[in-house]
Amino acid sequence: MDFTEKDRAFMRIAMEMARRSVESGQSPFGACIVDGAGRVIARAHNEVVRNTDITAHAEIQAIRMACTALDSIDLSGCTIYSTCEPCPMCFAACHWARLDRVVYGAAIDDAKGAGFNELMISNLQMREIGGSPVAVDGGCLSEENAAAFRAYVGLPDRVTY
Repeated sequence: MDFTEKDRAFMRIAMEMARRSVESGQSPFGACIVDGAGRVIARAHNEVVRNTDITAHAEIQAIRMACTALDSIDLSGCTIYSTCEPCPMCFAACHWARLDRVVYGAAIDDAKGAGFNELMISNLQMREIGGSPVAVDGGCLSEENAAAFRAYVGLPDRVTY
């Protein structure tokens, strides 16, 4: 997949959220949601540890924020940028929110390699099996996003789940 400069710019916003996440004692996951006009509607990072909420993934947090910002549960016309391939829960939420597209950086294997308890089901598999119309484009700034997981492994106080 050839990503546009806009794709890379929005992914960098998600990456900045992941950096902030780690700085605040969370894990290296970030996301942002952009509307069809290219406006950032929401940006978030994982808050699992802070909120003692296993569902507080970056994508879920961003979807919640975007729904509030747009006063709608229908995010048609929007794209989510995630530093890592969304887990099955997050992909389902993207589907239910009617996002047009998921763009992700690192692969599920990168998160699993850093100690996270991942289900090894890709978004493309979920899309195909479930008949979801959500477009899935993986590998945007993949090396930089994967490097964040490798760095996270070296942190003495990291928490994986």
